[in-house]
Amino acid sequence: MEISTTDQDIEANALDMAVAALCSRIARYTERGEMHITAVPGLSLFRREEPSGPTSGMYEPSICMAVQGAKRVILGDDSFVYDSHHYLITSVHLPTIVQILEASPEKPYLGLRLKFDLKEISQLMVDSNLPQPRQQSSRGMATGEVTQQIVNAFARLIDLLDDEKDIPILAPVIQREIIYRLLVGDQGERLRQIATAGSQSQHIAKAIGWLKSNYSQAISMEELAALTNMSVSTFHHHFRSLTALSPLQFQKQLRLQEARRLMLTERMDAAAAAFQVGYESPSQFSREYNRLFGAPPLRDISKLREMVVAA
Repeated sequence: MEISTTDQDIEANALDMAVAALCSRIARYTERGEMHITAVPGLSLFRREEPSGPTSGMYEPSICMAVQGAKRVILGDDSFVYDSHHYLITSVHLPTIVQILEASPEKPYLGLRLKFDLKEISQLMVDSNLPQPRQQSSRGMATGEVTQQIVNAFARLIDLLDDEKDIPILAPVIQREIIYRLLVGDQGERLRQIATAGSQSQHIAKAIGWLKSNYSQAISMEELAALTNMSVSTFHHHFRSLTALSPLQFQKQLRLQEARRLMLTERMDAAAAAFQVGYESPSQFSREYNRLFGAPPLRDISKLREMVVAA
């Protein structure tokens, strides 16, 4: 009895082969460490040989792929899992909780991230005559289906690392192709939305930028709303729709992540870090820190330092 091979099977096999080839490229460049910031602007490669516990992190406008293994990203009450068949796209800066789900020494987690330049996306929309986005202020993070075209483009981008003199000329061309593939793909609407001048999402992105630069200051909802040319209620609705967080929750996560960095890298004590990022009460800081990171400041930082020494 003959077994017929459908076009769908052929496409799936071709995609799996392309992903395997991309895996070997990333594995080669991450043999000596968990993260490799490449000579290609905005491109980083990652490796992890064991699952991780939940950790905080700020996701920038970017595409992330897990070409081997899987990762979970928690944004507010939403959870996104991406793996070799699903990419993660982020259209604005978002504070998240991340966790490596699948990784081992024999089959490590291998991933990549390419940061977006929103001005380039906007220009490509104009050059390609793409339609204006229909939806307004949907979530600023989503997963999409990996395609062979995207995988092949990333493989060619990484291949440039073998001869870095080609990067200034060829990398922008390949990056432009990747962005185009995303713009016309199943999550292109989100990218087009944030890059469209005057869109509600772009106005919210302006407020997010202000919060990132002024996280230690007291928030005035009226001033933030005025920055976006919206009423307070409309601003609050669209902010939560895009980020899955209220502006106050967003600011709180920014403050706690920065305090963690200050304690870990600059060896500040918890009280000093709390005041530095805008808290008036060390006890409130400790409670909220424990709630976000799963341990009080001293215990959490001690554990992180032990992990660094062990590595």
